[in-house]
Amino acid sequence: MQSCGSSDEDDSAYSYEETTYAKGIKSHIKEVKPGEFKITDEESVGAGKSLAIVTYLDGHVDSLSATAAKALIDEDIRTNETRVGHHSGLSSMLLYGGMGYMLGRNSSNGYMNNYRDGNSNSRGFYSNPDAYNKSQTAVRDVTASRTTRTVSTRPKGGRSGFFSRSSGRSGG
Repeated sequence: MQSCGSSDEDDSAYSYEETTYAKGIKSHIKEVKPGEFKITDEESVGAGKSLAIVTYLDGHVDSLSATAAKALIDEDIRTNETRVGHHSGLSSMLLYGGMGYMLGRNSSNGYMNNYRDGNSNSRGFYSNPDAYNKSQTAVRDVTASRTTRTVSTRPKGGRSGFFSRSSGRSGG
């Protein structure tokens, strides 16, 4: 006779992998013509400190958190799906630069990688080859800071179900 819950049960049914990064990306983006942007610098920063600093032609500067950058990318995907990445707008700089790389590493943002993978000319989003090379170093730093751990979701106390209850004396 076979028991309902064997100790040989597949532990993967009760676990998942969780990936975290100890580093993020700080991007510096500059408007070079009205509505046209280039990435001028990228560097790795501590976790939770990812930021895009955008300098506009009129001199004003905006700082976009990773959440704001994601919202801008999502809006561009929603409204211009066929043109995403085929223009030099701010959302393209965010998507194809280090910020997009970092955002795409999050499993719930994996759809961004579908757009990123389709564009082999990411160098064109940078102001010069030095900015691109520095960006690649920052991306390697983020990748190297990755930690993956297995999280168990198995109920405490071992097996669960009808036969896991201890039998007590029935009263009399």
